[in-house]
Amino acid sequence: MTILVFDSGIGGLTLLREARIIMPEHRYVYVADDAGFPYGDWEEDALLDRMMTKFHELVERHQPVMIMVACNTASTIVLEPLRKAFDIPVVGTVPAIKPAAERTSSGQISVLATPGTVQRDYTRSLVSEFASSVNVRLVGAENLAAIADKYMVTGEVDETAVWEEIKECFVDRLGARTDVIVMGCTHYPFMGDVCRRLAPWPVDWLNPAEAIARHAKTLISSTSDVTDVQDIAEFTGGNPKPEMLRFLSGFGLKVN
Repeated sequence: MTILVFDSGIGGLTLLREARIIMPEHRYVYVADDAGFPYGDWEEDALLDRMMTKFHELVERHQPVMIMVACNTASTIVLEPLRKAFDIPVVGTVPAIKPAAERTSSGQISVLATPGTVQRDYTRSLVSEFASSVNVRLVGAENLAAIADKYMVTGEVDETAVWEEIKECFVDRLGARTDVIVMGCTHYPFMGDVCRRLAPWPVDWLNPAEAIARHAKTLISSTSDVTDVQDIAEFTGGNPKPEMLRFLSGFGLKVN
């Protein structure tokens, strides 16, 4: 049975990695809409139209038993339209604001995400519903997803540029310091080692990928037979560069 994992780039591989561990019996098709990257620059209606067109084509071609939207910006606008359009489970990734609010000791949390995710009413409603008793700083990182993608593939990173993207997350208000930072973009966990090294004090970098994968497992039936069909990756922008192919090969993905 095929599970479709969709993201604007390769950051969704953080979710794919957890999904494969928890649901190894399924075949995975990973789709990177790199032709539309970054999603944070799109107007909401135009982005929704683009994604729905892509999903109709992908579902018809691959016949998945589940869709996993491995992109926070996309999830804030496309989940309900997908659930209305397709009679299969649809799992999204939205900022883990509720668990962050439950986990904080200082009462200071930050949500690090793309500007598109930060600006969405959906994100702000999560804050109102689940984090009204704590202080939440929403930080829109314009370039961090692209920095993370490059780091994932090449191992190269400009730490000064990373610090400029994350520095607003750290709040020290009357001795109460930020102690939980929500990684509100699936690209960011691959930068976890860099972010921890640059942090001015220890914080809990909250990555919800494992919890999302465990939730997904409850929505579809399992089989005792592990598939031996090759997992594949597709790029809407055409053929990826050789270094990307090597990186994906390390994930056990063949570019379709």
